[in-house]
Amino acid sequence: MTDAPAPVTEIPTDLGEFPKDSGNPPVPPGTLLLELVPVPATDIERAKAFYQDQLGFRLDVDVNPKPGIRIVQLTPPGSACSITLAEGLPTLDMPPGTLRGLHLVVADIEASRAQLVERGVEISEIEDSGGVLYAYFADPDGNTWCLQHMPWR
Repeated sequence: MTDAPAPVTEIPTDLGEFPKDSGNPPVPPGTLLLELVPVPATDIERAKAFYQDQLGFRLDVDVNPKPGIRIVQLTPPGSACSITLAEGLPTLDMPPGTLRGLHLVVADIEASRAQLVERGVEISEIEDSGGVLYAYFADPDGNTWCLQHMPWR
């Protein structure tokens, strides 16, 4: 297993300063890759700690590109899609707690749920919705998430 790239803490001013191997695959022509979901938060430090320490997301970016602007990007283990916590960007301004139903697909929902419980996440019991299993939780701002297990995957 290779080490994850170090988080970006300063934005390079020269394109040549960007890492050559970010770990991300190239973008093939004609594709639409969902890679970033903004998650509204009232306190970025609290949200960052929840996603990093309790959910086990990898910290990719934590920058202040200009005064009054902060961007934090975190990625769930094994995911190609990340989340961003931001302040000072009107295009990402959403009321905290309004994001609903983000799914984290897991191979073993019982083990994944137990791991989150061990890390202090308040999560529902596992529910069977006609063969697909779910367990629901919320971040500190009330944005809702679920673990989802599809037995055929």
